[in-house]
Amino acid sequence: MSTPGAPPPSGPDASTAAPAGRGPLEPWPDTVDWQPISTDLIWVELIRLAIVVAIGLAVTAVGWALSGQWLFGLAVAVVVVLGVWRAIAIGRAVRAWGYAERENDLLVRHGLLVRRLSIVPYSRMQFVDVSAGPLERAFDLATVQLHTAAAASDARVPGLRPAEASRLRDRLTALGEDRAEGL
Repeated sequence: MSTPGAPPPSGPDASTAAPAGRGPLEPWPDTVDWQPISTDLIWVELIRLAIVVAIGLAVTAVGWALSGQWLFGLAVAVVVVLGVWRAIAIGRAVRAWGYAERENDLLVRHGLLVRRLSIVPYSRMQFVDVSAGPLERAFDLATVQLHTAAAASDARVPGLRPAEASRLRDRLTALGEDRAEGL
């Protein structure tokens, strides 16, 4: 911990010191030009949540009406509280998504409580998939899924406009082929 007026750190640890206002575990590099995803994904996620909450409420309300047990009433309250909490979190979660194309790799970031930064080297990509479910198509969105040799390292970028998803797919495919030839 430094004292006010003290000189900046020097020596071997100076280059690894965190920038002002950021902790040492902050995963997002400041030097990257992050591309946001569409905020229309918030509506897609809210509709998905509404469907799940409606089913949960229907099941617990029917159980409560048929049995009269207070535990079903408590379950109804829990479903409502968790649904409201998730609805609030969805907006922040969607805004936390971002991607950045660098010279040799693609960065994908997301997460609020647990922040995740995936770095996918172009040379490791096996194929790039673009998908859009019914809700995504209704809001003119698509998801780009990157597949690598390691199943656990697959990354995805949701909430892209179809033109951007196609552009990203084509660019990643071309870069992946170019980098794979150099191996």
